[in-house]
Amino acid sequence: MKNFNKNQTETVEVMALFGYEMTPCQPLTFRRKGEAEVEVSELLRSTIRFAGRATIHIFDVLVGREKVRLEFNSVDLSWTLVSA
Repeated sequence: MKNFNKNQTETVEVMALFGYEMTPCQPLTFRRKGEAEVEVSELLRSTIRFAGRATIHIFDVLVGREKVRLEFNSVDLSWTLVSA
């Protein structure tokens, strides 16, 4: 995965497992535009934030040794990669 600057966000495609045991959603892989698919090594934590009528599901994950954040918007069903 190429370097990721702090305070930068970008839309990504995510493969996620929904309805798995105690975790209602777990991201498995993601793909940045023009790059190969990247596997999520570990789910560190997940939280929820309310933003107007949207619910933002926040996933702090490890990709190799790098910590990144994936956010899922419940209104437009988009995934965003955020530096952590």
